[in-house]
Amino acid sequence: MTFSADEINVRDATAAFARRVLAPGLRAWEKAGAIPRPVLDEMGAAGIFGMMMAPEWGGSGASFTAFILAVEEIAACGGGISTTVHVHNLGAGLVLERHGTPAQKSAWLPRMAGGECIGAFCLTEPQAGSDASNLRTRAVRDGDHYVLNGAKQFITNARIAGVFLVVAVTEPAHRAKGLTIFIVPNDTPGLRVGPAEDKLGQRVSDTAQVFFEECRVPAANVLGTVDGGYALTLSMLSDGRVSVAAQAVGFARAAFEAARKYAFEREAFGQKIAAHQALAFRLADMDTAIEIARSYVHRVARMVERGECCAREASMAKLFATTMAERVCTDAIQIHGGYGYLEDYDVARLYRDQRVCQIYEGTNDMQRMIISRALAAEADLPGAGRGSG
Repeated sequence: MTFSADEINVRDATAAFARRVLAPGLRAWEKAGAIPRPVLDEMGAAGIFGMMMAPEWGGSGASFTAFILAVEEIAACGGGISTTVHVHNLGAGLVLERHGTPAQKSAWLPRMAGGECIGAFCLTEPQAGSDASNLRTRAVRDGDHYVLNGAKQFITNARIAGVFLVVAVTEPAHRAKGLTIFIVPNDTPGLRVGPAEDKLGQRVSDTAQVFFEECRVPAANVLGTVDGGYALTLSMLSDGRVSVAAQAVGFARAAFEAARKYAFEREAFGQKIAAHQALAFRLADMDTAIEIARSYVHRVARMVERGECCAREASMAKLFATTMAERVCTDAIQIHGGYGYLEDYDVARLYRDQRVCQIYEGTNDMQRMIISRALAAEADLPGAGRGSG
């Protein structure tokens, strides 16, 4: 894969920032369960929160591939911070820029690009994850407002967000095709954020429930069209899945680098443990899997930015990269022996951090369904193409 000079600059600048600012403080922030506000400000000043936004809104107008390269670098050094970046840039910023009115974009994008306002996307509910047709959060028209009632689950950035993009049911009879997305500022009366969830991994990235209780939102805050929220949400899927795949590559890369370093320093039976064929072959397999996953992620990123239909390929990228990351992180712990089971070593955190990559942005079983349906469609088999992708 060939990258432009701008893409290489974004990758290298992000890597340097992550090593200098994110990596040293990560352990302390993990214990606190939050990214300090000054760090968010530094990230904003570095352009991390406005990478793909147009310069007119304060962004740098970077390509999707440049963003994917940056996500890998942040994941390798900053764990769950990459999820904050992922959701803010793709789930909020890019959606607003693509589908917002001029007034909506001027109101939010400059603040989001600089990191002053962090974005969150509210789709999942306690009873509805991948099945968008089962959403229960309702938005009822009342004059020049909509009144929102309901609850959202597993919302990334919930406790630091300045703005929420909320998917709600506006036409229940139409099920998934009766959904609308609303722009809801965090100070809107009736909006309440629950306590941070106590998670297995990515503890620095805050995740919480968000509640809407008679929450009045101006009709002017509809994003896109009324009842057009499902199509808009589907348009985001490939972007998000490729980004999660890049995140998984970053976690795996960091685990591999830690394992390689340990294997060439630790001695057993009079020699470095890397000299033992069992460990040497394990390192070789880890290195190979990471390189294959990264190459495919970059290929699909180019497809996304060219506007090609690539739901199948994006699902493949996420499925392969996230499965690979779990295997590599497991092997990294094994190479460390008993020390790999201690929180003093990064491989324990990386194992915890990577595990959710197989769950969010569509579970890996959902990715297998999408891929298998694409295969059935190519063969013109009955049932091909049914369901969301």
